[in-house]
Amino acid sequence: MAEAAPHRIAGRRPGDAPHDEKATDGKPLIGVLALQGSVEEHIDVLHKLGAATREIRVKEEVAGVDGLIFPGGESTAMATFHHWLIYAQAIMTEGDGLFPALREAVGNGVPAYGTCAGLILLADDCVGQKAGGQALVGGLDCTVCRNYFGAQVSSFELPLEGFPDAAPAVFIRAPAILKRGPTCEALASVTSAPSRDAAPHVEAFEPAKKKRKGSSSGEREVCVAARQGHILATSFHPELTSDSRWHAMFLDMVRERKKE
Repeated sequence: MAEAAPHRIAGRRPGDAPHDEKATDGKPLIGVLALQGSVEEHIDVLHKLGAATREIRVKEEVAGVDGLIFPGGESTAMATFHHWLIYAQAIMTEGDGLFPALREAVGNGVPAYGTCAGLILLADDCVGQKAGGQALVGGLDCTVCRNYFGAQVSSFELPLEGFPDAAPAVFIRAPAILKRGPTCEALASVTSAPSRDAAPHVEAFEPAKKKRKGSSSGEREVCVAARQGHILATSFHPELTSDSRWHAMFLDMVRERKKE
């Protein structure tokens, strides 16, 4: 018997009839913000873990989802990280109302998971932004530093420590969490010096924060994965590896909320 096709629901457009949520066959319906970035990779992981998905580009597509994913970008899908931010800000702050809809959903407790640039969107505060800053969805009580780990050519992969088995992490022009509120739990950290562009912002924000003894100049411990209630965020891109534990954790959060 042929394997059933993954449950992928096309996005709605203004004026379209609501989707029949029964089409998900009881599977959690995850909305994936489909502006740019590793959208397909997130969707593939979610399907393998038994979720249905909906690509989100306008506010009408937010209603009815059980969870939201805010992807980051990688070199095959984006020109530069900054271009993604400009594009995201333009779409979210203009008349289609996507930004308020996302903020309202997260504010109402819809589970959300952000990777890389998605972490920045979910943070309450960001340093190292371009003039004028960018709009944030917020909800995660932390301050992040944009482009902490450097330019595209400085992208790298490393195993995260403290896990029972290998936890590969791919960092691509990645942010880092500099400060967390009392309810924002660190799930993974690395020791690294900020990039040349990020260093002045980091030093101005918290001079000599957690520098490790014997480390080279500027190195400090920074958080790269965090959770606060219904919000999960990682600086890295698990969707670009075989490690599905972060998406599985997110789907557990979604299922727990559906039980409430």
